[in-house]
Amino acid sequence: MTEMVSVAVIIVNWNSGSDLEKCLSALTNQTCPPKEILVVDNASSDESLLGVGGKFPDVKWIRLNDNTGFSHANNLGAEKVPVCDWIAFLNPDAFAKPNWLENLILAAERNPDFSFFGSHMLRYGSEDEMDGTGDVYHVSGLAWRRDHGLSASEPGRRTGEIFSACAAAAMIRKEVFLTAGGFDETFHSYFEDVDLGFRLRLLGHRCLYVADAVVEHVGSGSTHRTSDYAVYHGHRNLVWTYVKNMPGNLFWAYLPQHLLANLAALLWFTIQGKGKVIFRAKWDAIKGLPRVFIQRKAIQGNLNVSTREIGNALLKGWALPYSKRRRRI
Repeated sequence: MTEMVSVAVIIVNWNSGSDLEKCLSALTNQTCPPKEILVVDNASSDESLLGVGGKFPDVKWIRLNDNTGFSHANNLGAEKVPVCDWIAFLNPDAFAKPNWLENLILAAERNPDFSFFGSHMLRYGSEDEMDGTGDVYHVSGLAWRRDHGLSASEPGRRTGEIFSACAAAAMIRKEVFLTAGGFDETFHSYFEDVDLGFRLRLLGHRCLYVADAVVEHVGSGSTHRTSDYAVYHGHRNLVWTYVKNMPGNLFWAYLPQHLLANLAALLWFTIQGKGKVIFRAKWDAIKGLPRVFIQRKAIQGNLNVSTREIGNALLKGWALPYSKRRRRI
């Protein structure tokens, strides 16, 4: 039955070096080949595109003149791919096992109530380390990758529902992605997949972690997670995600924890020598709130689930985000 389902894979490349060739090699050896592979290059200045086109003649390419960000490049790719049922997002530093796409498609067929699917992500280069099994969202507005850094044999995760999928290796029904408005392009990069997952959940869609859809992920292949770029965008965007999406009375009930999380970030990154960038992130988040509240009005006006259902999907506990055990939850 899987041969009747069409999937287009979108890869956003920016200075990914030799990782892009490894990624494409893995994709072209899938047991269930995608209908199309599209690489959107965000004005790379390295040699990641050198000679790659000739090695993969069936791959489609879009080369942008400027780095427009992960969100815009994926949205552009989603508009340009041919008519298909599903879109799979894959980072250039994520190397799919041969049955990765087939297992995602099988999971979609067996679980028609789900529209968004996440992968089992191993840490590339490590024999026994997890990169993640989906994203979780805490009532404070903080989000993190479940099981990141744990031993691959430790979590023992089975296929099951998650809050949202990490966009480094995920699949979504194309119609659902476009109807939801795709990734928020004002985010540029970081937290855009959590925001999308939240908006989808508000519309009544659900996300499934697929335990046998496996990729090996380098992680932070283009930008390090502790870089100024990552700190700025991640901590600005988490504020916007909370303000846009946290519904009704939950917004006010958990606002104190959200404020605490932001204050803790200001203190922590200042101690780490990144005071300038974290204060700029929060200040720019505040300056953007008038626009974000306009977005909030539209999003909450289309709410298709109860606030109780949303509340049940969120992690709780004042101390949990600051605990070492949080990734095991």
